[in-house]
Amino acid sequence: MIFITLGSQKFQFNRLLIEIDRLAEEGKISEKLFAQIGYSDYKPKNYDYKEFLNRDEFSQIMKNCEKVITHGGTGAIVGAIKQDKKVIAIPRLKKYEEHVDDHQIEITEMFESMNLIMAIDEVGMLENAMKKIASIELQEYESNTKKIIDSIEQFIVD
Repeated sequence: MIFITLGSQKFQFNRLLIEIDRLAEEGKISEKLFAQIGYSDYKPKNYDYKEFLNRDEFSQIMKNCEKVITHGGTGAIVGAIKQDKKVIAIPRLKKYEEHVDDHQIEITEMFESMNLIMAIDEVGMLENAMKKIASIELQEYESNTKKIIDSIEQFIVD
């Protein structure tokens, strides 16, 4: 299953939902799809969706999916890679009124440079990304929380 999660920001991400709907309708995505569409006003026709999920619903769907298609939000990306999901991230863009600025471009580029996700700039690249994501080897996520705590402890001791 592919989980599409668009976060809870008060912005639409219709262009991504429309592209996924088109790919599903044309049979270019054959896997089961489920989307958490947030504030988007486009309602998918070819896959199940819900505007918002509670914590338990979100966790269950994330646990059961194999791939995640998401916006360029840090929380969505980290949540998926922590669970070893293959992630395709598309930044929300200001020019489409999907966010207040283009900071998600930097976020997706950073995660991709670390080989943790596949990032694409435009939804028209999604079909090709879906073909490639199955065969690429992504880096496993490693938390650096312990390293940070150890550094703080060392600083306090010294």
